Amino acid sequence: MENQPQFDVIVWGATGFSGRPVVEYLYQHYRDGSLRWAMAGRDNEKLESLRREIGDDKQEIPLLIAESNDETSLRELCQQTKVIISTVGPYAWHGSLLVRLCAENGTHYCDLTGEVQWIRRMIDTHQETAEKTGAKIVPCCGFDSIPSDLGVFFLQNHAREKFGKPLQSIDLYVVELDGTMSGGTAQSLINVMEECDADPDIDKLIAHPYCLNPLPFKESPAQPDLRSAAFAPDIGQWIAPFIMAAINTRVVQRSNALSGYAYGDDFTYQEIETMGVGGKGRFKAMMASFALGCILGGLRFGPTRWFLKNFVLPKTGDGPPAVDPADPGSYELLLIGKTADNQRLSAVVKGDAEAGYGSTPKMLAEAAICLAKDIDTDVKGGFWTPATVMGNPLLGRLPKAGVTFELAN
Repeated sequence: MENQPQFDVIVWGATGFSGRPVVEYLYQHYRDGSLRWAMAGRDNEKLESLRREIGDDKQEIPLLIAESNDETSLRELCQQTKVIISTVGPYAWHGSLLVRLCAENGTHYCDLTGEVQWIRRMIDTHQETAEKTGAKIVPCCGFDSIPSDLGVFFLQNHAREKFGKPLQSIDLYVVELDGTMSGGTAQSLINVMEECDADPDIDKLIAHPYCLNPLPFKESPAQPDLRSAAFAPDIGQWIAPFIMAAINTRVVQRSNALSGYAYGDDFTYQEIETMGVGGKGRFKAMMASFALGCILGGLRFGPTRWFLKNFVLPKTGDGPPAVDPADPGSYELLLIGKTADNQRLSAVVKGDAEAGYGSTPKMLAEAAICLAKDIDTDVKGGFWTPATVMGNPLLGRLPKAGVTFELAN
């Protein structure tokens, strides 16, 4: 009989800004022995300090040491666990070796990346290996893109039950959002732009709405892509572009492709941010669109990118602002779907914490546990999306993480 891994889950990068809240969540909710998990990083002293700070005075949580550029130590991590959570970004800098080793060793993997060009590179390089070993590699298991991906999955399931067919289009409206950007997130965005400068093909790739789909890419239908302020008659509000649409829409389209186009081969999807009604809403939408355009446009050019990097955006090593336990933040997303004959169905996704460093760690932890415990062994290896490999089991776990999915009235 083949030896079973020692752990269900290892958190790699446990002492970082993203890793620490994952560890805190696991310690708070899985101290009953139902989950075998460990913390991993490159500094034993920091790991020991973290273990004390979260309250593990008995030193029950195992500590593992590895270096992000050391193949031997990372391979040992892979061989000791069913699933590795990677919180070490930017992933284009620090994540590629671990993905390769997970694929080679048949170790499942999840992360919180939003780096489209890196995900595409990993799929092209390691999909065949992961299929052979059975490793299930699942990027984008944080706010990008679980609420979007599972929200669409949830709404389409109910549409098939109610209408006997999928929704031809879904619009996701960001109704409320508390979120922050750390230096690591800013550096990931800067790195994407620098890669686009170095290779124009990358620029073309990330602009393609189906760039994460299996090759060859689809070319139709054309996907909506809001670039400026507009009025949305469906909700009676002014809207603006949503910065995370660039990753979330690609993940949702990949889910459709991997599921055999369960949403239809003419499915369209967009994400937009609500700004309110009347003149005030219009002004806010215009200002939000202008500000986003200035940041993204400025990152396209070396001199303005240098200025934004040094004087506007958070610096590498800067963490998110401290969260007030009495007011952890929240978010609310409204999904409105329509069939080809204009039948409508809506859903609301809510999170009980700030999106980036409050809700994301909890979702990431539950996604890893889902991979370790809930997925049928007959699901083949490869690069998946949250909806296609975890689907209903993850929907069942997410309320524990404070994320709910409900049909709207």
